[in-house]
Amino acid sequence: MIFKDKTAVISGATRGIGKAIALKLAAQGANIVIAAKSVTENEKLGGTIYSAAEEVHAAGGNALPVACDVRSEEQVQNVMKAAVEAFGGIDILINNASAISLTDTAATPQKRYDLMQEINVRGSFLMVQAALPHLKKSSNAHILSLSPPINLNPKWLGPHIAYTISKYNMSLLILGWAAEFKKIPVAANALWPKTTIDTAAVRNLLGGQTLANMSRTPQIVADAAFYILQKEAGSCTGNCFLDEDVLKEAGITNFDAYAITPGGPLYTDLFLDS
Repeated sequence: MIFKDKTAVISGATRGIGKAIALKLAAQGANIVIAAKSVTENEKLGGTIYSAAEEVHAAGGNALPVACDVRSEEQVQNVMKAAVEAFGGIDILINNASAISLTDTAATPQKRYDLMQEINVRGSFLMVQAALPHLKKSSNAHILSLSPPINLNPKWLGPHIAYTISKYNMSLLILGWAAEFKKIPVAANALWPKTTIDTAAVRNLLGGQTLANMSRTPQIVADAAFYILQKEAGSCTGNCFLDEDVLKEAGITNFDAYAITPGGPLYTDLFLDS
C-alpha cells in the first residue's frame, strides 16, 4: 500500500488514462479526487465522476467525485477545498484533462482553438496554482501532466499547430514548475505514451477501431505514473518521460500484455519520431 493515506487530485479521471491512473493508485491505498465535467453518461465517451468513484472504491481506495470544468477558476478552487476537507491535504496532482483537434489553421474554428488552449494550458495552470499551497505541505509532492516531449520537427508543427502548441505549452509549464518548485521541493514531470492508447479520443476522433487495434491499453501509462510518483520529489523533477522508458528503468521489458492486439503492429503516438 505504497500510497496509503496519500491524496491524488486527477482531472479528467472518468475514463481512459485518467481513470486507469486513479485505479492504479487506489489499489495502493490512495485517496482519489475525481475532478471532471462528466456528471451524466455519454454513450460515445462513457463514464461519470460517480461511476469512476465506484470503481475507485472497488479497487481499494477512497474516492471523492467533484464536478469540475478546469477552465473555471472557481470550480478548480472548489476541488482543492473539497479535497483538503475530505482527506486533510493534497500530495499528487495529475493534469490529465485535455482537448484535441488535429486540424490545420484554416480548418480550426476559433472556438476549438480557444477550447484547447483553455483546457490544456490554462486549466493545467489553474489546477497547479490552486493545489500549490497544499502540495507544499506534503512530504513527497508530485505534479504530473500528460503531455509530450517538445519536438520541433516541422512534422508536428505544420499539420495541427493549434493542438501542438497547446500540448507543448503543457510541457513548458512542467519545465518551468520544476525549476520554480525545486527548493520546496514539489516535483513536476510530464508523461507521454510511446504508442497510441485505446481511449475514446482515439476511437472517436483519430482512427476508429483500426487505430485502437494498433494501440495499447491505458494501463501502461498508469503503471508508468505509479513508478514516477514513488520517486523522491527533490531528485525526480523536470522530466518529459515516455511510458516505456519509465517501465524499462523499473525492470519491465515485456509490454505484450498492454497491446490491444497481442503481437500486432503498434502505432507510434503523436510528437514522437519513430
